[in-house]
Amino acid sequence: MATVPGRLRDDFAALVAAGERTDLARAALAIARIVHPTLDPGPALHELDSLASAARSRVSHEVAAADLAAYLFGQCGFRGNQEEYYDPRNSCLNDVLERRMGIPITLSIVFMEVATRLGLTVEGVGFPGHFLVRVTGGRDPLLLDPFFGGRPIDERELLARYRAFRGGVEVAALPPNALATTGTIGILTRMLRNLLRIYLQRGEHPRALEATNLLLVLVPDSADEIRVRGLLYEQLECFTAALDDFRRYLDVAPEAPDAEQIRERVAKLGRSAATIH
Repeated sequence: MATVPGRLRDDFAALVAAGERTDLARAALAIARIVHPTLDPGPALHELDSLASAARSRVSHEVAAADLAAYLFGQCGFRGNQEEYYDPRNSCLNDVLERRMGIPITLSIVFMEVATRLGLTVEGVGFPGHFLVRVTGGRDPLLLDPFFGGRPIDERELLARYRAFRGGVEVAALPPNALATTGTIGILTRMLRNLLRIYLQRGEHPRALEATNLLLVLVPDSADEIRVRGLLYEQLECFTAALDDFRRYLDVAPEAPDAEQIRERVAKLGRSAATIH
């Protein structure tokens, strides 16, 4: 069953209008409507509340982060889905809560949302290629990897991971932004780009279009997403919409490497529109 055109985008825009004060769980569940159009967020939100309630008696003040990680990734069985990493359900918070597995960013959201309900201060860390969480508020901030059981990550392993991400290129130290805090809007943007990449690879153009529409709510002047949406509209034979996006792309990125190719597309679509009308 397809989502009503425009309704999901409008609902999502209303949710994220609060900017960094946006309710992360509710917005993530809105993204899940790309896969589950009629999704009611209530049961998933209740599950987060229940996880926090059950964890409360197991979390001590001294080692709260370790206790919570042991509860979620040990007793509750949350884990990284290494076997089917690119399954779209790994990007749907409701599915992650039900199936107890996901990818780094959605498992991080589970940890962050439960931690917040327990009064812990946890922030997302958009480490290249693999999302992490950082527990703050104590003497020393602690980096944890929810995809691998919520275990701590030290500087040596971070550097090794970054080198692997760069294709084995030798680097002496992490760049300053590698461990930067990622706020709510950044988390949602990364989730949507993950889904968009998956749907483009699968050739699922209608769902890729929905992901792009939501992305452009968050980053309305992103040339890459404007271009991708234009190409998707063209593929779906929505030629007027494609023409609008291609023209906007050229306005936003007039010196882009593919600008001439897009200009040719604009001319072709313009001629077709003139012929039709």
